[in-house]
Amino acid sequence: MRRTTSLIFVFLVTILTLHAQDTSWKLWYDKPASNWNEALPLGNGRLGAMVFGAPAMERLQLNEETIWAGSPNSNAHTKAKEAIPYVQQLIFEGDYQAAQELADERIMSQTNDGMPYETFGNVYISFPGHQGYEDYYRDLNLEEATSTVSYSVDGVQYKREVLSAFEDDVIMVRLTADRPGSITCNVQMTSPHDNADVRIREDQLTLSGVSQTHDHQRGGVKFQGRIKAKNKGGEMVTKDGLISVAGADEVTLYISIATNFKNYKDLSVEYEKKAAEILNASFQKDFDAIKSAHIAYYQQFYDRVAIDLGSTEAAEKPTDQRIQQFAEVNDPQLAALYFQFARYLLISCSQPGGQPSNLQGIWNDMLFPPWESKYTVNINAEMNYWPAELTNLSEMHEPFLQMVREVSETGRETAKMMYGARGWVLHHNTDIWRITGPIDYAASGMWPSGGAWLTQHLWERYLYSGDEDFLKEAYPIMKGAAQFFLDVLIEEPEHGWLVVSPSSSPENSHVHGATIAAGVTMDNQLMFDLFSNLIRSSEILGQDEAFADTLKATRKRLAPMQVGQYGQLQEWMHDWDDPADKHRHVSHLYGVFPSNQISPFRTPELFDAARTSLMFRGDPSTGWSMGWKVNLWARFLDGDHAYKLLQNQLSLVTPSTRGGGTYANMFDAHPPFQIDGNFGCAAGIAEMLMQSQEGAIHLLPALPNVWDKGSIEGLRARGGFEIVGLTWKDNKVDKVVIKSTLGGNLRLRAGNKLKAKGLEEASGNNPNHFFDLPEVKQPLVSEQATLNPVTLQEYYEYDLDTEAGEVYEISGR
Repeated sequence: MRRTTSLIFVFLVTILTLHAQDTSWKLWYDKPASNWNEALPLGNGRLGAMVFGAPAMERLQLNEETIWAGSPNSNAHTKAKEAIPYVQQLIFEGDYQAAQELADERIMSQTNDGMPYETFGNVYISFPGHQGYEDYYRDLNLEEATSTVSYSVDGVQYKREVLSAFEDDVIMVRLTADRPGSITCNVQMTSPHDNADVRIREDQLTLSGVSQTHDHQRGGVKFQGRIKAKNKGGEMVTKDGLISVAGADEVTLYISIATNFKNYKDLSVEYEKKAAEILNASFQKDFDAIKSAHIAYYQQFYDRVAIDLGSTEAAEKPTDQRIQQFAEVNDPQLAALYFQFARYLLISCSQPGGQPSNLQGIWNDMLFPPWESKYTVNINAEMNYWPAELTNLSEMHEPFLQMVREVSETGRETAKMMYGARGWVLHHNTDIWRITGPIDYAASGMWPSGGAWLTQHLWERYLYSGDEDFLKEAYPIMKGAAQFFLDVLIEEPEHGWLVVSPSSSPENSHVHGATIAAGVTMDNQLMFDLFSNLIRSSEILGQDEAFADTLKATRKRLAPMQVGQYGQLQEWMHDWDDPADKHRHVSHLYGVFPSNQISPFRTPELFDAARTSLMFRGDPSTGWSMGWKVNLWARFLDGDHAYKLLQNQLSLVTPSTRGGGTYANMFDAHPPFQIDGNFGCAAGIAEMLMQSQEGAIHLLPALPNVWDKGSIEGLRARGGFEIVGLTWKDNKVDKVVIKSTLGGNLRLRAGNKLKAKGLEEASGNNPNHFFDLPEVKQPLVSEQATLNPVTLQEYYEYDLDTEAGEVYEISGR
């Protein structure tokens, strides 16, 4: 009886402790992960781990960001150059099927379609007798970038702590219990690589292998993982492919992984030596020291932004239950958690000096994952970095910007060999080897405008930072992208416009049963941005005036945007749109977001037509598509509709459900998992609260009614402004504190009046050149189109002259 009473007391204390702890910024669950999409992600940019948390058998599925199939290569070829004029002729003659078939045969890759990103393998930790567990809890702590598992067996409370250490570059696992001598376990490593070799090297468990051969491209990435254990009390033996521990008080595992990858054209790193050196250096420190350094490094990025949208009783439930119920209950804190989770993911999968986030960040449990987990640059790779500058994670943008530099190098050969053009080209996909030729089938891959979109990120980096040295470095890359298009733009016969051909509106078929086309709207918008950004860069840097003049003349001959018979923004050069088309891509709306060509203030006809197009497309879609739509409805200044898309996105996807949404671990579900939806939605939430693309910093531009009060700190705006703090009440700005890092005019736009010392009513264009607005051509409007008037609420605009480094407080009234 005494033992039963004691156990009940322990149980109650445990439950009270769990409920007492603050789970505001934790993903937490009351059961282990039953599949990969329930496991919790950890990462330090280079090393990824998925933590499953099963008491009897812990599984850590591991990744290293450079383990990719294949080896350095180019998929450019010479057949395309001869075929392209024939394909263009067939397009202009209206024989799209024949054009697409010829493109498939002669233009698409003749060697390989890119290499897959691959898993390293798994670490398994077995705990005999732990099947009968109670009081289960596991979490992912966003404030510390750590994962914890706890449970009890036979009255003993067990705890696991896992992290992927930023500073020490190892994965760490600490096993503890509240009764001495309770830790007994076996540790092993496995891998699906058929050449994996597990060995004991002195007191370390190692797994070595080579990446897969794929599409006849020999696997060349050699890798090695190492585990070394440190025990307090008990006995430990490393033998026969296992680390076995019996009766310990505490066990700490140090896990390192290294590869021979140096860069996209060099596999010369001494990977075994590197893996050993990393492990041995970290082993000199204890878990607490490594954890402290890890948290300090991580928080310098994560802590820049804080968000409060309110909280309700719904926030007390496990995360999977909250996702499942989000559409039916008011749970504003879940939206805030989702926002911060995306920032956590970007910090964890995209560190300076490393690889950019691929389709799955750095988390992948397969050798041949969906879409090979590459870099799809007709939307997905760019979407990964929409939150980077905006949510104050500029350093995390660096790997993506480095990839832009690298494909500008490899793309020169492709431009010359396949098109006979200057500059550089990138089609719809690339991989770690920075291939730039078209891949897969023409239906998805015959799109040569990837370089134009990637260079937009270079320009955006400048707009946020004002760093002219960066702009000088970026200018030749942007110029190379423009040189390619200057050489390949072709005059279409009907209007004499200069258009990109052959191309496509990414992955969407038109009425002729093909995707291949000329002069699609997205290409025209991308050309406009690329040329405009270079013209402005030339003026800012005071160089290359003759080239800027060439761009101005060419820009005048680009096709204008058009409004079709249904009042929609045309997706193609011809009025082919179908109002019943629910395709996931909304490529022609690039001009709304992420660009700023379409505006409610400057281009109301295009604004209404673009909004009509999005209404035709509908709301439910794949996960990443809904992420894009959150941003689009924010740009349409419709916060309630943006929130509706957020509700659609935050719907629980399980193995038995269909459609896009969110998995239990908060990963975006295309399905399957793609990380872009996480990043797209985070950018969309920020865009609901602040925008800076339309000549001013617009406060609360798309605030949904359910978020009637709240605050956010740390967002960045173009022009070098930082929103130190923004609070609102009753859906109106209460106070905003802004730091000016560059000085210059600060123009604010809000739905209620503001007051501050030196604040004056604004008039005319913003004199701050970071807020210059594009002069978009007048659209062509179909005679059959019915356009709706654009009705805007009353806005108040103010100017404030600022000095670099100063902070300004403005109040609502």
